[in-house]
Amino acid sequence: MFIIGGNEDKTGECVILKRVAELTRQSSRGDALGVVTTASRQGEPAFRQYRDLFHEMGLDNVLDLTIETRDEAQRENVLNSIRRAGTLFFSGGDQLRITSVLGGTLFHHVLLEEHRRGLNVAGTSAGASMMSDTMIVTGDAEEAPTKNTVHMAPGMGLWQGAVIDQHFSQRGRIGRLLSALAQNPGILGVGLDEDTAIEVRLDHHQLQVWGSRTVTLLDGTEVGDTNASESRADRPLAITNVRLHVLPQGYGFDLDERIPWPPRAPSNPREE
Repeated sequence: MFIIGGNEDKTGECVILKRVAELTRQSSRGDALGVVTTASRQGEPAFRQYRDLFHEMGLDNVLDLTIETRDEAQRENVLNSIRRAGTLFFSGGDQLRITSVLGGTLFHHVLLEEHRRGLNVAGTSAGASMMSDTMIVTGDAEEAPTKNTVHMAPGMGLWQGAVIDQHFSQRGRIGRLLSALAQNPGILGVGLDEDTAIEVRLDHHQLQVWGSRTVTLLDGTEVGDTNASESRADRPLAITNVRLHVLPQGYGFDLDERIPWPPRAPSNPREE
C-alpha cells in the first residue's frame, strides 16, 4: 500500500506521485494503473488530472475507474480492470463515498483478492483513510478528545489494526486520532501530513516514509487506562501510555516490534 496524506505535490518534483509510478512499473502484474475517483463528486476531472500527470511520468496505460454507483461497481469490465492493473490509485474527496458505493460489492471483493495477489493499492486523502478496517469519517480537530471528537465507520479493510488520518498537522488532527485510539486500544494510529506518504509492506512487516513533511505514529499496544467506556460523549477522554513517533522521509517503522528505524538502516532492520 502507498498511503498519502493529501495535497501531494503535482507541479514540482512530484516525489510521491513519481514513487507511485515507479511501483507500478516494478509490478510483476504489468504497468497498468487504475485511477478510482469514487470519493470525488467531480470524478471525470479528477481522473483527467491524474491521467495527465501519470502520462508525463511515463505511464501510458492509465485506466478510468470513475465509479459512481454500486451497480457500476459490479460490472465485469470494471472487475477486469482491477485484475489487470499493477496499481489502483484512489483519489481524494469523501471516504464515506468510497465505502458506501464500493463496500461489499464485487469491486470490493476483487480488490481484496487482487491485493493479496500483489496488486499495489495507493490512495490520497480520503483514499488514504479508507485503507484500514475501521476509518475516521469526521471529527472535531479543535477540541480536547471526547467520544464526540471523532466518528468512525468500517473501512475497506486493506490494513488490519490501524486507523489513518490525513491532512494531519495542517488541520491539527492529533486530538481526533487520540480519540480513535482511546476507543480502540492496541491499534496503530497513523497521522499523515500533506505531501507525505507511507509505503506499507505488510509481507515485510514494515513501512517507510516518503515526502516533504512527517508521519505521526501513535502506538496503542501498551495503553494503560482509558475511560472511553464510562465517559459521557461530551466529557474529556483519558488515555495513558501512548507511544508517539514523528518520522520524516527515509525513516521506517517495524510493524511487529513497533520500533522506528533511521534512513541508513537496512530495509529490514531485524536481519541485522
